[in-house]
Amino acid sequence: MSRGALDDSEIQSEMNKMVAFISQEAREKAREIQVKADEEFAIEKAKIVRQEQLAIDAQYEKKRKQAEVGWKIAQSTALNQSRLEVLRKRDEQLQDLFEEANKKVKELADGKDYPKAMTLLITEILLLLLSKDVTLAHRPKDKDLVKKSAEEAKKQYKEISGLEAEITFDDSLADDSAGGVIGSTMGDRIKVDNTLSARLHILEEKMLPELREDLFGKNPNRKFYTEAIC
Repeated sequence: MSRGALDDSEIQSEMNKMVAFISQEAREKAREIQVKADEEFAIEKAKIVRQEQLAIDAQYEKKRKQAEVGWKIAQSTALNQSRLEVLRKRDEQLQDLFEEANKKVKELADGKDYPKAMTLLITEILLLLLSKDVTLAHRPKDKDLVKKSAEEAKKQYKEISGLEAEITFDDSLADDSAGGVIGSTMGDRIKVDNTLSARLHILEEKMLPELREDLFGKNPNRKFYTEAIC
C-alpha cells in the first residue's frame, strides 16, 4: 500500500530534523575552524616571538660587542697615554742628565787637562783629514792654547803618518761654547768636528742604551741582548 502526501505535522518534523542536522554540521565545522585557527595563531605567534627574540638577541649582541670594543679602545688609549707619559718623563731625565754633562764639559775646558786634550783633538783631526793644509776653528780665548797645541800635534802627526801639515787658525767659535776645535780642508768641504760638545753628543748616542738600562732597568720588550766579548 503506497503512502500518500505528508501532512503539515510530518513536513514540520522533517524540516526540524534537517535544521538540527545542518546546525550540528555547522557547529562541528565551526569547532574545526576554531581549532585550526587557534593552531595557526599559536604557530604564527611562536614564529613572531622567536623572530623578535632573535632580533633582540642580535641587537643585544651588537651592543655588547660595541661596548666591548669601546672598552678595549678606552683601555688601549689609557695604556698608550700612560706609556707615552712614562717615556716623556724618562726622556726628561735623560735630557737633564745630558745638560748636567754639558755643564761638566764646559768646566773641563777650564781645567788643567784641557791643554793635553786639545793636543789630542788636533792630532786626531790631522790623522782623519790627511791633508797638507788644515784650518782649525776655535774659541777666541783659546787662541794661544790652540797654536801651542797645534805645534805639538804636528809633531805627533809626522811621527805617526810621516806627513806634514800647514795649519791656519780661525777664531769663529763662540767663547761661551764648550771648547775644542773644528778642523776643515778643501775650502771647508771636508770637516771634522772635534769640539767637546760634538764629542759629548757622540758619547751620548753611544751610551744611550746603557744609560737607559742603568736608569730604568732592562727593557721587558727586548728579547735579545748582545753580550760583550771579553
